[in-house]
Amino acid sequence: MRIFVLVLEGMFDTGLTTVLDALAMANKLAQLTGISTPGFEVTVVGVRPLVRTALGLQVPVCEITDTPIPDWVIVPALASTGAEQLLPALGREDVIDALGALRSWHNAGARLAAACTGTFVLAESGLLTGCEATTAWWLTPVFRQRYPNVHLDAHRIVVPSGAMVTAGAALSHLDLALWLIRSSSPELAALVAKYLVFDLRLSQSAYVISDHLARSDPLVERFDRWVRERLDSILTLDSIAEALGTSKRTLSRRLDAVLGKTPIEYIQDLRIERAVHLLKTSSYSIDRIAAQVGYADGVTLRTLLRRRLGKGVRELRAS
Repeated sequence: MRIFVLVLEGMFDTGLTTVLDALAMANKLAQLTGISTPGFEVTVVGVRPLVRTALGLQVPVCEITDTPIPDWVIVPALASTGAEQLLPALGREDVIDALGALRSWHNAGARLAAACTGTFVLAESGLLTGCEATTAWWLTPVFRQRYPNVHLDAHRIVVPSGAMVTAGAALSHLDLALWLIRSSSPELAALVAKYLVFDLRLSQSAYVISDHLARSDPLVERFDRWVRERLDSILTLDSIAEALGTSKRTLSRRLDAVLGKTPIEYIQDLRIERAVHLLKTSSYSIDRIAAQVGYADGVTLRTLLRRRLGKGVRELRAS
C-alpha cells in the first residue's frame, strides 16, 4: 500500500511522528511475525522543499511532482489549537498549493485521510462536501459554520466516508493509523495496538478535556465535572441545570456550541467510557458495572455497548 504523508509548515510534531511510527511498527511486526500483508510504503511529501514542524524540526520531504499516484494521502494536524490561528493558516500559499495537490490525487483515484486540524485542510479542498466527517472536538462549532455541507459527526473518533477518512482530536492520529493498518490486516492492527497502546489504566483525557473546557466555557466545564462525580446516580436535565444554577435551554445550547452534543448524549459518552474501563480492568459482573455507571441492569448496558461500539462484553474484556 503506497501512502503519502503530506506535511505543511507548522505541522503538529506528535501527529506526524505518531502516523509514521505506527506504520513503521506495522511493517516491522509483520516481518517479525510472518503476518501476510502487502506492507506500507510510506513517503513524506510536501509542496515546498523545506518544511519545519511547529517545534522547528526540519522534515525531509519529496516534492509531489516527483512522486507516483498513492493509494492513500494522510494530512496530519497543523499545530493551531484555536480558530484565530487555524483559519488564517488555511489561506497560506503553501496550504492553497496543497489543496490543489489533494484534488489532483483524489481525481487520480487516491483516497484521503486527515486527523485533528488536518480535517480543516481536507474540508477546505471541497472534497469533504456531502461526506460524513469528524474533527477536533473543541473546533466543532467553527467547522460546522465554515463547512455547512459536510455532515459532521463529533461523537466518533474515526469516520470513514467514501474515499475519505477523518479522525478527531490530536491523539486520534494513532486511531487513524490503526484504521488504515486494519484495512490491510486486522491481526496486524491488533498487534500494533498492543505495542503502542499498552496501558489499561483510565485515560488522562478526562482531565485534559476538563482543563480545555475550563478555558473554552466555564459552564460546560462545571457540567463535565459535576456529571463525572455522579455517574452512578439518576441524572435528569432538570436536576443538573438546577445544581449548576442555569436553565436547561442555556445548558443545552452551550454544550452544543462547544461539543456538538446534547447533555444526555455527553452523559452517555461518559458512562460508556467508564464502563469500558471497568470491563477491561476489573472482574466485576456486567450488572455491577451497570450500577456503577447509572444503569438499572446489565442488559441495558450490554445493548448500549453493542449499539454504540459494535462490540459485546466479551470482546471488550478480551481487547
